[in-house]
Amino acid sequence: MDQETFDTITLRPMSWATTVFLLVDNVLVQVQKFNGGPIGLQFPPHVELTVTSTEPGVRGDTASGGVTKAATLETGLEIRVPLFIKEGER
Repeated sequence: MDQETFDTITLRPMSWATTVFLLVDNVLVQVQKFNGGPIGLQFPPHVELTVTSTEPGVRGDTASGGVTKAATLETGLEIRVPLFIKEGER
């Protein structure tokens, strides 16, 4: 939604398919336009997302060189996080 005019902006799925996992409510995104039509998105430098699932870090995992673990975020994005991150953290 345009913050000045409150108009809804519709984007084609292909123009933002790789960044869909960063979109959550109340994130201000700058829409780049060309000839009045949207052509891209610019996200803020930091987006805060909640970890919905991750396995607990096991003591001794750092000795094997695995200092990160897989985590799934609220949008479905799967990333690697440090061992101390738990479910429910942002």
